[in-house]
Amino acid sequence: MFWKRFLGVLTARNLEFWRDKESLSWNLIFPLVLVAAFAFLFDSDDRTIVTVGVVQEIQDEGQLESNNALVPELASLAFVEQVPYENRDQALRRLQQHQLDLVIAPDEQRYWLNESSPGSALAAELLSARSDAYAQEVLTGQALRYVDWVLPGILAMNLMFSCLYGVGYVIVRYRKNSVLKRLQATPLSAFEFLLAQVVSRVWLVLATLIVVYLICNAIFSFVMEGSYLLLILLAFLGALCMAALGLLIAARTRSEELSRGLLDFIAWPMLLLSGVWFSLDGSPDWVQQFAQIFPLTHLLDAARAVMFDGAGFAEILPQIIVLIAMTFVFLVVGARLFRWVGDGR
Repeated sequence: MFWKRFLGVLTARNLEFWRDKESLSWNLIFPLVLVAAFAFLFDSDDRTIVTVGVVQEIQDEGQLESNNALVPELASLAFVEQVPYENRDQALRRLQQHQLDLVIAPDEQRYWLNESSPGSALAAELLSARSDAYAQEVLTGQALRYVDWVLPGILAMNLMFSCLYGVGYVIVRYRKNSVLKRLQATPLSAFEFLLAQVVSRVWLVLATLIVVYLICNAIFSFVMEGSYLLLILLAFLGALCMAALGLLIAARTRSEELSRGLLDFIAWPMLLLSGVWFSLDGSPDWVQQFAQIFPLTHLLDAARAVMFDGAGFAEILPQIIVLIAMTFVFLVVGARLFRWVGDGR
């Protein structure tokens, strides 16, 4: 009986989604339009700022606030941005992908440049003109286009909105329209209903993401260094976590306006501070720490590590653990707080 009731609700929710042509079109067309726009409008090699990665141990937050003092020889150049890195391999990977113009290790008195990057040659000339104390090492690497870098962000943004609103807002609408009140009179349990909502949204989101990625990849040929299966696993965990978060927000709310406000309150800070549109590498330390409270941050960090750095399961295990833990907390608390009618009943 459990599976019969569960499959009945799951089928009904799937049919509702497929019959909503506007929602289906939005989930498919919107990310395609965004990817195309960023590819043709913002994918440019022109830079007004030279970005230098400085490899050294970060001892205090004040050091991060005065980045231009990391390499004193470049401190007076306002157009040179210095970004501190504790991990040399990460900085060199950024240099190979043309995300940094130069990597400098002041303590070792040497620097690395990418011989295939014009910006790297310019940055090396600037440093050499101000000091001859640094030894030079040369790297090569494939340029990472902005459209390559922003693709995970666009797909994750689409996943976030689809799961949050597809679960949270829909449940509130059901409650307001007395659909939940009618379901309460059936043998269907709250667990069965909520599980069907989450599973329906997760597989639909995965299906649309895969379709969008395949279409975009056929057009733009994105960089992919890691495993597609690992990327699908991350998408599954991310969708599950976002759907659980939407469930938590909608656990008792009756007002559609309030639920939309709560969802926006959660979604937009996550969208702005999780690295969807730009890297947080050069941002203040408190911003990077604050961003860790968002599941979208961990999803994007892991996805970009797989796509651009070829990271395996072990390398992204910390992000996977965080996503699973957040999902568990959201589901447990949301299920505990859930009410068919709302207002504490």
